[in-house]
Amino acid sequence: MAALLSPSGALSGVAESFVLHEMSHQTSSNVLVVDSTPWEPLGTGIPLDLARSAGDSAATDITSSPFDPVLLPQLTGNSLLDRMAILPSSEVASYVASHASEVSSLLVSPPRATVVESWWGRKSPAEQKAFSGEAPAIVGNLDGVPYAARDKANRLLLARSIATVKASIDSGVGRAKLVDKRHHLDILNQVVRALAVKPGQPERQLVTLDTSGEVRAAVSVGNLATANYVSYLVPGMFFTVQGQMYDWTVIAQDLQTQQANWLKRLSATVPHLAGKTAATVAWIGYKTPGMLDVASLDLAKSGANYLGNAVQGIQAVRSGAEPYLTMVTHSYGSTTAMMELANGGMTVDALAMIGSPGGAAQSASALAVRHDNVFVGEAAWDPIVNTAFYGSDPGSSAFGAHTMDVAAETDPITHQPLAAAVGHLGYFDAHSAAMRNIALIGLDEGALVSTGSQADAGRTLALAK
Repeated sequence: MAALLSPSGALSGVAESFVLHEMSHQTSSNVLVVDSTPWEPLGTGIPLDLARSAGDSAATDITSSPFDPVLLPQLTGNSLLDRMAILPSSEVASYVASHASEVSSLLVSPPRATVVESWWGRKSPAEQKAFSGEAPAIVGNLDGVPYAARDKANRLLLARSIATVKASIDSGVGRAKLVDKRHHLDILNQVVRALAVKPGQPERQLVTLDTSGEVRAAVSVGNLATANYVSYLVPGMFFTVQGQMYDWTVIAQDLQTQQANWLKRLSATVPHLAGKTAATVAWIGYKTPGMLDVASLDLAKSGANYLGNAVQGIQAVRSGAEPYLTMVTHSYGSTTAMMELANGGMTVDALAMIGSPGGAAQSASALAVRHDNVFVGEAAWDPIVNTAFYGSDPGSSAFGAHTMDVAAETDPITHQPLAAAVGHLGYFDAHSAAMRNIALIGLDEGALVSTGSQADAGRTLALAK
């Protein structure tokens, strides 16, 4: 796992494989696929009911007078979305491009996911497709929009971004800008690499893509629209899209594979688990700290906001059929997740914290985690654990979390040897006790999670729910 702290190599030749003629489908699993159907222009008669919501003083009946685009930057939330929706299709893309700060503010502080879900659902398929084609950065990153639509929009945004950066490089920019452009292109190509699917693997979706700066991204493994169990992997310090997006997605794939195997094994004795599925999300949806800002909680605060929006998004899209939702948090990522769970910004079914430097919550009971499903794992020779650097130590007995064993052991169910996690990055080895326990936590099988005690020998299928 040392590779997680070093930049991944660029995927040579991938950018050249894009065909930007309305993004026709490619059959190779290593090539980005975007819908080949032409994006339709916005039609007339788009519903304005959300724009006329109660309390919106700016949402007057705009059908009675010509629309003035100058008003758009003054609006926020769903009002901004609805006003953008009535622009002629030829003006939407230019508006987004020329009002980047307003769009950025919309995505940092978006409407509630339930509002977005309602706003999107009121559009016809043609209107949805048109808006996605003209404003993919918005559609692809609004929590509350269905994941298939977000994936399509984000892949389109990714392809367009790569084409733009390559064109800029080919045009002969100055040396300083050339370095920046090549750096940005490498970041985008790492997202492409993370989306590649090998034969037999479940689908992957690009559910977040912010192409500004160092880029934020999230790739799902499995179907978020139907999975019964969903686990978000939240990384800590030094993780970037350029350096770790591919590796983080491989870990998400390993976890999803383990969960699928466990569901198959468990269903032999627990009939109601037959046919259940799991999905994971490799989430680098916030800027993680480096050496210069690791002492600050500013990035945790912004990350907590993004993470809370993501959770609210899946709960809105899956309303009435919500999955069992687990946060798998590492290092500074645990601090970030605890911050949002403590302030009520999100509620989840289970929380696994590994290599945690602590957080503001004084106890597990102070976190919005259902049924006290809070687990903590601490590896040997991990210099971060037990420091309580950012607040209370979740590994202390006073915190009240469940212990998750990460030492070497023999699985009492499969009888396979499991490796120990050593150091700060050893938790994610595919055949480790840590990954075995993380998989079971994400499947609501806490009784089978080993703790390093003598009771582990009795954690057999007889305890499965």
